Amino acid sequence: MRDVAERQLTFAEAIRESLDQAMEKDSRVIVIGEGVPDPKAIFNTTAGLRQKYGARRVFDMPLSENGLTGACIGAALSGMRPVMIHQRIDFALLAMDQLVNNAAKWHYMFDGKASVPMVVRMIVGRGWGQGPQHSQSLQAMFAMVPGIKVVMPTTAYDAKGMMIAAIEDDNPVLFIEHRWLHHVADSVPDHYYRVPIGTARILHEGSDVTVAAFSYMAFEALIAAKSMLTEMGVGLEVIDMRTVRPLDVESVLTSVRKTGRLIVADTAFRTGSIAGELISQVVEQSFASLTAPPVRIASPDFPTPTSHFMAEDYYPGPKTIADAALDLMGKSRETGGYQRMSAAFVRKGPHDVPNREFSGPF
Repeated sequence: MRDVAERQLTFAEAIRESLDQAMEKDSRVIVIGEGVPDPKAIFNTTAGLRQKYGARRVFDMPLSENGLTGACIGAALSGMRPVMIHQRIDFALLAMDQLVNNAAKWHYMFDGKASVPMVVRMIVGRGWGQGPQHSQSLQAMFAMVPGIKVVMPTTAYDAKGMMIAAIEDDNPVLFIEHRWLHHVADSVPDHYYRVPIGTARILHEGSDVTVAAFSYMAFEALIAAKSMLTEMGVGLEVIDMRTVRPLDVESVLTSVRKTGRLIVADTAFRTGSIAGELISQVVEQSFASLTAPPVRIASPDFPTPTSHFMAEDYYPGPKTIADAALDLMGKSRETGGYQRMSAAFVRKGPHDVPNREFSGPF
C-alpha cells in the first residue's frame, strides 16, 4: 500500500529530503558531485546539506569523472555509501571504465566477498538548447551491463522512496532523473520509506491499450490517457516502469493479457532502446496475448538538435501516444473528439522548456 501524507513536494524537494534523511540515519552516506555546494544546488536537490552535514560529507568534485568515480568506488568498498552526482548522463560516459569494469563486476570477481554500495545520480532530458552532448538518454547503454541496477522514477513519491532504497542497496545503482520532472509535485510522506527497485506501478487503469512508459514518457502517457478517456472513451492503461534494470516484465504481461495491445514509450533513441528490449520479452513470453503488433515510441535516431525550432518536431509527446493507440484499435481520427483531444495537447509557450501546465498530482 502506498502511504501518502497530506503534503505536496516537488520531485526535486523529494530528492533533497531523501538525501537528508539517509544522511541523518547513516553516517556512512556522503554526497559528492559537480555543483553539489553551488547556490543552484543541482536543481535545489542538495540545498542546505553541506551546511547541515559539513564539508567532509557534502562536497564538490573536480572535472575528472573517471578518477572521481573510481574514488567513490574505493570509498564504497571501504564501507562508505557514496551518492555521486553527474549533472548530465553524458558526463558519465567519461567514467564508463570505472562503472562497467569495476563497480558492476567487483562483487562477482571476488566471489561475493565485496560489494559496491554506491549510487550515481545522472540527469537526462531535453530543452534549453542542450543539444547533442547534454540531453541524451543513455539508460539502455548502462542497463545492458550485469551488476548495475538502473532506476528512473517519475513521481516525487517514488523519487524519495527509490533514492532511499538505492542508498541502502549493496549494489551500484544508477539513479536517472529527467530534469523536466523536477518541478512536478506529488503527495510525499515526511517519514523515511522505501520504494522497491524492480517493480512497476499503474498510473492510470484502462482496458483498451497498455502503455508501458519510462520516466518523463509516463508523464506524457498520463496526459494522453486522461484526454483520450474524456474525449474518445478509450482506456489506456499507463504503467510507469520506474526501473530499467531489473525490468518488471510481469506487470506488463498482466496488463497486455487484458488489453491485447502494447505501446512502449521511452525517452531514448529508438535503436537499441530499452523499449525494444521490453517488447522483445513480451513477445517471447506472451505472443498469443497480442492482437496487434507492439508499437515502440522513442526519440529519432539522430542527435538531438540544439535549435528549439528543430526540437519542436523531434520529441514524441501525448499526441504521438494517442495516435498510436488509435491506430492499434483501428479507430478513425476524423471525429470531433479527436479534434478536441488534439487541441488539448497543444503546448502553450516554448516547446523546449518544461510543461508547467501539468504539475501533478499523479
